[in-house]
Amino acid sequence: MMTSPFSIPAQSRRIDPSRQRAAALRADGSVDDNDRSEIGPTPLAFAEWAALGLQVPQLATMREYRLQRICEQLVARDLGGILLFDPLNIRYATDSTNMQLWTTHNPARACFVAASGHVVLWDFHGCDHLSAHLPLVRELRSGASFFYFETGERTDEHARRFCAQVDELLRTHAGDNRRLAVDRIEVAGLRALDALGVQVHDGQAVTEFARLIKGPDEILAMRCAVASCEAAIAEMRQAMRAGVTENDVWAALHSGNIRRGGEWIETRILSSGPRTNPWYQESGPRVLSDGDLLSFDTDLIGVYGFCVDMSRSWMCGGLEPTAEQKRLYRIAHEHIQVNADMVKPGVRFSELTANGHRLPESCRAQRYGVMFHGVGLCDEYPCIRYPEDFDAYGYEGELQPGMALCVEAYVGEVGGRDGIKLENQLLVTETGYEVLTHYPFEGSFLDE
Repeated sequence: MMTSPFSIPAQSRRIDPSRQRAAALRADGSVDDNDRSEIGPTPLAFAEWAALGLQVPQLATMREYRLQRICEQLVARDLGGILLFDPLNIRYATDSTNMQLWTTHNPARACFVAASGHVVLWDFHGCDHLSAHLPLVRELRSGASFFYFETGERTDEHARRFCAQVDELLRTHAGDNRRLAVDRIEVAGLRALDALGVQVHDGQAVTEFARLIKGPDEILAMRCAVASCEAAIAEMRQAMRAGVTENDVWAALHSGNIRRGGEWIETRILSSGPRTNPWYQESGPRVLSDGDLLSFDTDLIGVYGFCVDMSRSWMCGGLEPTAEQKRLYRIAHEHIQVNADMVKPGVRFSELTANGHRLPESCRAQRYGVMFHGVGLCDEYPCIRYPEDFDAYGYEGELQPGMALCVEAYVGEVGGRDGIKLENQLLVTETGYEVLTHYPFEGSFLDE
């Protein structure tokens, strides 16, 4: 067996639940042990949720629901199993976390899920203790790394060794079914699977459709994540004042997220003054002045790994917005309100595109990329496009209860000074929708 500083020999290890210290449980079913390995909400988050009357999820049943969703997709598609490298898909299948951002560009972790429900996790070397609390993970292994930084000219060798294990697992747990879904994989791994006669199929469709319908505990977890995000947004608002930089304000969101047990932020989209137009400018060293518009998009991965994706636009210093700022804000507000009101089970994606609120002609060139998008552990399926983009990028589908969506708008004219960004997160219910994000809009922009 060969070793490196980054991965240890690939060998199966059963998780021994007896290694876990007997301890009381928190309200969500996690171990109430100050020294535990498992990450999660902090006492601050639990206290804030209790004050709001929020119910916390039961993590054991949430994990079982997710694994069942994956297995149902595999069975429906006649797939023997799925091989996962995307850290968010691994999180969904196992609820294990380990260096989530690092492994997005260094694929050192992998997961195999058989259609029968057998789960194997290849983790970073020496990290089996991070998943000891997860009984649905039946085996822990290591040695899933075959990317150039780690394996260099021996990448093909390591890929063949890893894929031989996958082949063995497929034969053991799927019999004659050689159909394997894969979400993403290095070229060397794909070639090794092909050489073994494994039939590789699209794994992203499997995971996106599994993640599409949120279970009851996932919905509770998302509500908690939203509440913690909005508490951090309130701290951003307190940090916004003349003389501070955009980064000072953005740092308050990061700090508030982490202090409550959140995990990271996917982007850094916050801008002020003339930097609000065009959109997608990243938070930087610009110093705020009273009367500056400030717009942001959270793109935040919060507690329990749930994404909270909401946008607001504010006025620094509490000054009265200009007539033009009010006009743009009202367009954006009407846009997301009207579009949200179309949401209910059975509505087709193309109907949302065709029947949605139309931005003024002057604001269409800088429209946002989507009218709606799904949300869960991150931005997820589907993307629902504007009419201008439907022919090139649109696809069909239907809203179902349990889907979570973000409805959003960017409103700014080409060459204009100001840009307004508004976004709410929604849950599709049996009869319509529920707004999950409650941070208030700006009365000063909406008042006549």
